[in-house]
Formats: sequence, structure tokens, C-alpha cells
Amino acid sequence: MKKFLMLLASAVLLSGCATATMPVSGLLYANVKAPLTATASTEKPTRVGRASTRSILGLIASGDATIQTAARNGGITEIHHVDYEAQNFFGVLAEYTVVVYGN
Repeated sequence: MKKFLMLLASAVLLSGCATATMPVSGLLYANVKAPLTATASTEKPTRVGRASTRSILGLIASGDATIQTAARNGGITEIHHVDYEAQNFFGVLAEYTVVVYGN
């Protein structure tokens, strides 16, 4: 029973890897950009705002990657479209960034 618990604990500890949401992923490295949403705004966007979150080993994660924060960081009051960028380095470090375009 003790060996089983040690095996289970080891599996849980070793399975924690840093990941970020992305349409495709790479085992060792990933750097992906993709669309998230769009609005009916017809004006060409002149400003860009970003907001990010980060994860280390899938154990520690922090940040605020909301559309509202990205818009505020870019001084945007009318959103044109939203993209995202995701990076993953060997499952050790992951970053997810929301990019808002607008005026």
C-alpha cells in the first residue's frame, strides 16, 4: 500500500506541466498567435493593448489576461477585434497574452 501511495504521489507531482491554451501545441516549444473574437466595428484600429498571465511548471500561475485589462492598458474604449498569443517553453514556463485592437 505504501508503494502504491508513493507511486501515485510521484505521478501527480511529475504530471504538472506549464501549458497555455492554443489551437496547436508543440512538445518542446510553442509560439502561437490566433484570433479570439471580433466586433462589428468598421473603423480601422489605431491602438493596441496587451494583458498577460504566466505559469511556472503548472504549479504557480499569476496574471490578469482579461479583455478589459488589455483594453485599459492600451487606452481603448471601442474594441475592434481581439487576438491571443500563447507560448510554452519545454513545459516549464507558459505565457498567455490577450491582444486587444481598437480606438
